[in-house]
Amino acid sequence: MTLLAVIFFGLMVLGAPVAFAIGLSGFSFFVMSDMIPLSISVQQVATASQSFPLLAVPFFVLAGHMMNKTGITSRLIRCSEVLVSWMSGGLAQVCIVLSTLMGGVSGSAVADAAMEARILGPDLIRNGYSKGFTCATIAVGSLITATIPPSLGLILYGFVGNVSIGRLFLAGVIPGLLMMAGLMFTVWFISRRRGYKSATLHRPTLAQIGAAVWDAKWALLFPIALLVVIRGGVFTPSEVGAFAVVYAVIVGVLLHRELTWQGAAEALLHGVIDNGMIVLIIMLSGMVGYAIIFEQGPQTIAAAMLELTTNPIALVFLIVVFLLIAGCFVESTVLVLLLTPIFLPIVRQLGVDDVHFGIVMMTIVTFGGMTPPVGVAMFAVCSLLDCTIEEYFVEALPHIATILILVTVLVLFPQISLFLPNLLM
Repeated sequence: MTLLAVIFFGLMVLGAPVAFAIGLSGFSFFVMSDMIPLSISVQQVATASQSFPLLAVPFFVLAGHMMNKTGITSRLIRCSEVLVSWMSGGLAQVCIVLSTLMGGVSGSAVADAAMEARILGPDLIRNGYSKGFTCATIAVGSLITATIPPSLGLILYGFVGNVSIGRLFLAGVIPGLLMMAGLMFTVWFISRRRGYKSATLHRPTLAQIGAAVWDAKWALLFPIALLVVIRGGVFTPSEVGAFAVVYAVIVGVLLHRELTWQGAAEALLHGVIDNGMIVLIIMLSGMVGYAIIFEQGPQTIAAAMLELTTNPIALVFLIVVFLLIAGCFVESTVLVLLLTPIFLPIVRQLGVDDVHFGIVMMTIVTFGGMTPPVGVAMFAVCSLLDCTIEEYFVEALPHIATILILVTVLVLFPQISLFLPNLLM
């Protein structure tokens, strides 16, 4: 296990692709072991891909790219502008609300952050918002996208931990909305102090709100439709991914009439590239997962942690601190695949609900992508808007504090996450 960890982190430091770092470190375990045939490593790679729930991932990735070609994104932007552009820091508020609405479309925090940086970022800077504040608002706000269903991270967590994806989707709704409210208050407070004006002088009328919501109705109905068909047993979480693709095509071709053959081809190409990366990481992580279990890694770590404390809340806080540090260096998908088999049995042993833990875990590991030194969403936004990491980090501190307070509340009050799953399932 020590050799595996050294090789993995060594390759990461050298800048090797994540999938190869995982694959080479996992393969090294089998090469150096005298007890396990080398052929088992190949079997584990194949076994990791033989999962019906895993089908949800490529379908949702493709659905997200399809919806970006159907006019849904532009309608969500207009809807967000009508709803909140009249507030202090109106354009920044639009970024937060758009991330919430995009959660039902893209399911990817990095994709949402990059899209907003390209479309909304230049407008914020031209209107007097500092580059650091603009980048911090877009990057940290994209964390909401990873919580509101359909979240790709929650699908992977449910797949690895054998946890109900339907319950995870429902559990992400209230924390996502609380995250939106907290970040909107942070943006409002900073904007009031700095004199960032609203984008419009007057509040929208009910007629204007109704028209904007109606124009974006098919995008707004999508996450609701997902939850309804899962809760009603119409589709399994795996099948609902295919439903999402069909929904995107119907909206783009028949309702918005904006999905062209060229747009569909581009969406397929981007979907293949993204899925190739994600599925390769998942398959190669099968070797690492086998090595961790064979060496009784979960039991060893559990025993060490339980020696420190047997209080469930204190233990979850210890795990959160570990994940927060790890998330600053390792991409969230990798952390979910590698650490869920380790930490989930520990918290289950102490009676912590696995759905509640999943929401906390996904929030904090995705949050690592918005923080230095190697946050993916942070780098994507800062590179697109030509902002230094130092300026970004200073401006992001209030946003970071808001998220950490919210995570603390989620840990202390599990019913925030569990209210909807327990009510509807």
